[in-house]
Amino acid sequence: MLRFHLDESVSSAVAAGLRRRGIAVTTTSDAGLRHANDEEQLAFALREGRVLVTHDADFLVLAAKGIPHAGIAYCHLRSRSMGQIIRALETMSTLLNPDQMANQIQFI
Repeated sequence: MLRFHLDESVSSAVAAGLRRRGIAVTTTSDAGLRHANDEEQLAFALREGRVLVTHDADFLVLAAKGIPHAGIAYCHLRSRSMGQIIRALETMSTLLNPDQMANQIQFI
């Protein structure tokens, strides 16, 4: 089952919704990364084996540069409701495994 790390662009309400569904999730605040740059966020998620969830397109640029990651779930800001994001991540967590997400991007 996938585990997630939400960067600071994603509402903590998404984390709460995932936790209510029994899905492992950390946030930037939980991990003590409030002032960390994008590379540090991505490195943390990779070390922890967590798919990084973000609204920040800068992570797509990092992935395109070949920086290794455990997976990125990207959702353009305001394109989906929190409920839609939570349901999409819940579906991802049941259909995909960490090996399938390694260095891959899923667009929500």
